[in-house]
Amino acid sequence: MEEKKIRLSIQGEVKEYPAGTHYLTIAEEYQEQYRDDIVLVLINNRLRELRKKAETDGELQFITTADKDGKKTYRRSVILLMQKAINRLWGNDGTDVKVRYSIGQGYYCELMNRQKETALAVTPEIVSEIKKEMDALVERDVPVNKYNMNTDDAVALFASCGMKDKEKLFRYRRSSRVNIYELDGYRDYFYGFMVPSTGYLQYYDLMTYEDGFMLLFPGDNTKETAEFEPREKLFSTLKRSRDWAKMLEIDTIGALNDAIVRGKTQQIVLTQEALLEQRIGQLAEQIVKAEGRKFIMIAGPSSSGKTTFSHRLSIQLRTKGLNPHPFPLDDYYRDRSECPRDEDGKLDLECLEALDVDLFNHDMKKLLSGEKVNLPIFNFLTGKREYKDKFMQLGKDDVLVIEGIHGLNDRLSHSLPPESKFKIYISALTQLNIDEHNYLPTTDGRLIRRIVRDARARGTSAKDTIAMWDSVRRGEERYIFPFQEGADVMFNSAMIYELAVLKVYAEPLLFAIEKSAPEYLEAKRLLKFLDYFLPMPADEIGPNSIIREFIGGSCFRV
Repeated sequence: MEEKKIRLSIQGEVKEYPAGTHYLTIAEEYQEQYRDDIVLVLINNRLRELRKKAETDGELQFITTADKDGKKTYRRSVILLMQKAINRLWGNDGTDVKVRYSIGQGYYCELMNRQKETALAVTPEIVSEIKKEMDALVERDVPVNKYNMNTDDAVALFASCGMKDKEKLFRYRRSSRVNIYELDGYRDYFYGFMVPSTGYLQYYDLMTYEDGFMLLFPGDNTKETAEFEPREKLFSTLKRSRDWAKMLEIDTIGALNDAIVRGKTQQIVLTQEALLEQRIGQLAEQIVKAEGRKFIMIAGPSSSGKTTFSHRLSIQLRTKGLNPHPFPLDDYYRDRSECPRDEDGKLDLECLEALDVDLFNHDMKKLLSGEKVNLPIFNFLTGKREYKDKFMQLGKDDVLVIEGIHGLNDRLSHSLPPESKFKIYISALTQLNIDEHNYLPTTDGRLIRRIVRDARARGTSAKDTIAMWDSVRRGEERYIFPFQEGADVMFNSAMIYELAVLKVYAEPLLFAIEKSAPEYLEAKRLLKFLDYFLPMPADEIGPNSIIREFIGGSCFRV
């Protein structure tokens, strides 16, 4: 009987392979043409692990550790490697690891006593032992196996292993089957694909940090672990948010689902909003005590809730005797005819040079000296700056609340004395994790926020929002994140319940993306992610909530 052949289009060339050939075999044939390691394939617009077999004709592309999906696969696999090492060293003593949050090019982790649910002291010697065990597993090139299991059996498995977070997570799983990964006898669930074996995991490092340790990954150079840059303000903000989560007894998706089922949605919303308002009040008090801060500079990445936050901060400032004036940096855009363009010839509205920095400094210095200034207004329809008698003069209690992506960059306000500025970095840093080992990326929460808001307020489809997201993220990496530690304070705008609410609005928008679209893969991933959440109605959410900026019904002009 003649062997069945399949035809694969690879890099514009059609090649034949015996049906059932592993993608790993094909990837090895092409690896030398790629600088970065191939860890997945894309076949007919569907991601597949290298352990899978090629059974049908199609167009095949290789995904490396330099690609977004490849980078996630690599990091996920290193986490499994770390878990196995810790389990082998101290698993019999009831020691487990929890992946807490992302800082730079790494994840902050803590060692935990599973029974007591208390953190254990981490020393350089302990970290060295973990690293040594991980290195040994990499040297042995141990296979990472994948099994498909009945969901009820998976729940029983995780219960027997003491993985309570996963037990809760799968209690609400609609699917009757679940994929489990196994490394040298250690089994766990992961949100996404894995590499075929530990030999792929050559680049990582560990170091003690705060009460736990950092698991470090490569950055842009995928063949080298990135140097760790401590971010004390970010860490402190994340820790405060985790303390809030512990207060509410909601630190994972499963715990949130439990609370929704028990009818605690009103309590969750009211408590979270009260904590947020308390924090905004503390910031206002800080600004007042600082004295002489005339320019409140607010910056943060896309969909952080900057507009609602600036309104709520202004209200708190009024209660403390100040007279705040909202002030968008967008009004200092250069005319579109003078705006810089990027490497593709498109208008680069994200760069600092898109703003008239000289005019901004000229006007702000005059305001600071007590002079009256006619401020510009940018007309987005004509693409030109206009003047319409928008006069401003700062009295003793007047402050400008300035919102814009370059607010923390001192090049923007280079002529203003440091003591005249109070800088606030805002971002939506989710307090939830999927479970103890699966970190919930902050960027996913912001992307879902933006998809919902763009569809409602700007008539933009989810497909178009996803298509521009990588460009938005590049702008953030270049113009916002490098300045976050220079802020006087950081503010976390994420609400612990928000993804359960946004799910209701986001799912229909994501389902509208056709399978043939390049954005379908990301839409499918987000839909799978949202499937973990039980839906939560928005009825209890007040009109001044940051979430109203995205779902509608805000009392502010957002």
